[in-house]
Amino acid sequence: MLVEDDRTVLTVTGDYLRAHGYDVEAFDDGARARAALRDEQPDVLVLDRMLPGVNGDVLCRDVRRLAPTLPIIMVTAMGAVEHRIGGLEAGADDYLAKPFSLKELQLRIDSLLRRTRSGSGTPTTIEVGPFLLDAVRRRIWLHGEEIALTGREYELLAYLLHHPGRVISREEILAEVWGWSFGEASTVTVHVRRLREKIEPEPRFPVYLLTEWGSGYRMQVAGSTTC
Repeated sequence: MLVEDDRTVLTVTGDYLRAHGYDVEAFDDGARARAALRDEQPDVLVLDRMLPGVNGDVLCRDVRRLAPTLPIIMVTAMGAVEHRIGGLEAGADDYLAKPFSLKELQLRIDSLLRRTRSGSGTPTTIEVGPFLLDAVRRRIWLHGEEIALTGREYELLAYLLHHPGRVISREEILAEVWGWSFGEASTVTVHVRRLREKIEPEPRFPVYLLTEWGSGYRMQVAGSTTC
């Protein structure tokens, strides 16, 4: 699903993706897109941040309530880091700054689809301290309670749980979780903050997902087993 108020961008992007084998549903305003999302869920949502009426941030938050795991790519004409961070904090998994390459958009969509649909990798279930991860169903529990995660949050937490105790740099996380050879470290920072709000008893004083200043992050858990 494409949501973009610039008719030229909407048409060109939709035509390009259709020519490359995608079924595309396109909307030029957030209100109509939100109504459609109540009845159906696309595989990926590409969402312009600056929309009239219901803007991209509001729509993204609404979508997260309706479909917590739906992959969302936020597109923004505002290049400043804080504007891109705003889209990620609203719940987007990825972002592109305008003007963007249609090929890059296609690659970002393909990356999200591969990660969403993959149930590969062994072992399929791991228990790391109080966390239980099911790689086939892409679900994670903490102390027996399932954690409500977006697709990208799941991938980040799963990667950290597969490497407990190891300090992992933001650059490695961008490469392994996002598939980026370069990118804004703030992307990782925002997702870590969102994860802490869901897994930590007190997010300001984390006990599981720790920051190693100047180096990256470390998942601190006692014991791990695989099934």
